[in-house]
Amino acid sequence: MNDAADNNPCVVYVTTPDVETARAIAAALVEHHEAACVNIVSGVESVYRWQGKVEIDAEWLLVIKTRAGRLAEIDARLAALHPDDVPERIALPIVNGAPAYMNWLIEQTC
Repeated sequence: MNDAADNNPCVVYVTTPDVETARAIAAALVEHHEAACVNIVSGVESVYRWQGKVEIDAEWLLVIKTRAGRLAEIDARLAALHPDDVPERIALPIVNGAPAYMNWLIEQTC
């Protein structure tokens, strides 16, 4: 661990184009202790601009529970497994979680 901030718990959102990609990324993140848990949410529709054109796509949302010190590894995993040129990856701090869950999250991602 480089710094105390590395232990700060966070939730990371990643969208994927299909359930197979979502499952592969989720399994790899948990297997390699880069995430404590990943929820796969179906039925997400994304509206966005890409290369000057408005796109509307069905996507699957990954809700990844991890800590800040694992974000670079998550980015590397996405580069290896995600088919998009620019995969969405947004991290938000967890400002108040159940203490037992937060301890478990840190243990699982060390």
